[in-house]
Amino acid sequence: MKARVTVYPRREILDPQGKAILAALAGVGFDDVEDVRAGKSFEIVLGTDDSEQANARLDEMCRKLLANTVVEDYAIEILEEPEP
Repeated sequence: MKARVTVYPRREILDPQGKAILAALAGVGFDDVEDVRAGKSFEIVLGTDDSEQANARLDEMCRKLLANTVVEDYAIEILEEPEP
């Protein structure tokens, strides 16, 4: 099973990378962009077809390693559903 984990700084946390990208986009002519949040994305392949088990494992990975839950939020998306 393949999944994507997306990690972003929490809205209340200053995002200097996002602000730098916003300024750079304006500098190359994309001045209609109103906001940018910079994050990171992980594609993870798990050796299970059980989506409930996969979500639990991914959540554990996020809490232990992939995200700093004090300042970051994360989202888990299963990309491949198991065969019926």
